[in-house]
Amino acid sequence: MTIPFSKYQGTGNDFIIVDNRDNIFSKNNTKLIAQMCDRKFGIGADGLMLLEKHSEVDFRMVYYNADGNESSMCGNGGRCLVAFAKALSVIHNSCTFEAIDGMHKASIEENVVQLKMQDISIIDEQEAYTFLDTGSPHHIKWVDGVDDINVKREGAALRYSQLYGEAGSNINFVEQKSPDHFKVRTYERGVEDETLSCGTGVTAAAIASHYKGLTSFKEISLDVEGGRLSVTFEKNDSGYTNVYLIGPATYVFKGEW
Repeated sequence: MTIPFSKYQGTGNDFIIVDNRDNIFSKNNTKLIAQMCDRKFGIGADGLMLLEKHSEVDFRMVYYNADGNESSMCGNGGRCLVAFAKALSVIHNSCTFEAIDGMHKASIEENVVQLKMQDISIIDEQEAYTFLDTGSPHHIKWVDGVDDINVKREGAALRYSQLYGEAGSNINFVEQKSPDHFKVRTYERGVEDETLSCGTGVTAAAIASHYKGLTSFKEISLDVEGGRLSVTFEKNDSGYTNVYLIGPATYVFKGEW
């Protein structure tokens, strides 16, 4: 079977996207997904997404890591899927969709997507790191000289450590550049390497930095290897609400597999 696809990227975090509203894609074929995502023998991507019909909201997001396994929420993927949905005329400039972690609202203007993330009420702050779940689990480690970190080696060591067991965690190395500006590098589980950007990772870094008292700003700029994202939020007694991940989502090309 021929599978039409589109390729999108959000600050270098790249995705294969398939319009699966007519159920053309074999969702349990882990080997196929991994092969399509392979950068030498396939199309090449950090993950693959399906846009599917939903009975109550605009669409459903189904996300797979590059290893072929269905994954937790992907923030940059969600933003790219919104851009894809607009290109298909499934939506206009705003939408509601369901992902693995629940419902999300989003808006798009030109190629900039504002994606509402889940509220965050539980943050585990330790002396050496902070852990929180922003739709995906994230370990935040603050460092000096983030550009000098061997992210693949140090990230893998933490991802596979006894701290997180078999499920593992995404690992983020964060350096503060100014009161409202941070740089983030992320080791992503499922990709098992550094990615150029991680949306749930920068969201976690922004929230953790505010929680730790490193910043009082509620709009934070975050540089990643593939560009710049921003995160906005509100803080109340129950935690963090109205959390938005904001950044570009760019069409790259389309083809057939």
